[in-house]
Amino acid sequence: QVQLVESGGGLVQPGGSLRLSCAASGFMFSRYVMRWYRQAPGKERELVGSITSNGGRTTYADSVKGRFTISRDNAKNTVTLQMNSLNAEDTAMYYCNVQLLRLGEPSNYWGQGTQVTVSS
Repeated sequence: QVQLVESGGGLVQPGGSLRLSCAASGFMFSRYVMRWYRQAPGKERELVGSITSNGGRTTYADSVKGRFTISRDNAKNTVTLQMNSLNAEDTAMYYCNVQLLRLGEPSNYWGQGTQVTVSS
């Protein structure tokens, strides 16, 4: 079955950095776009960014552009979110996501999430 397991979250001071990882299994990882989302308390889940199947193109939310970088290693079935210059507004649960086709219909799969807290 599809599994996405995030890791790397924690408490970091403003201006600091964190590196999140997502280990994927149960599907042909190298064929799919991977996405990172986040959800802050009391807010809707928002798309942080995405990376194409071969890693050739990335997109980012305006709020993280220039600070966050998504990369992937198709040999290891992992996708990474490097977060720099963190601020309090980045505090959220971060989720790895893949959308697969099941019987012709798109189905979203999520990891359990990893908490990022930015605080002094």
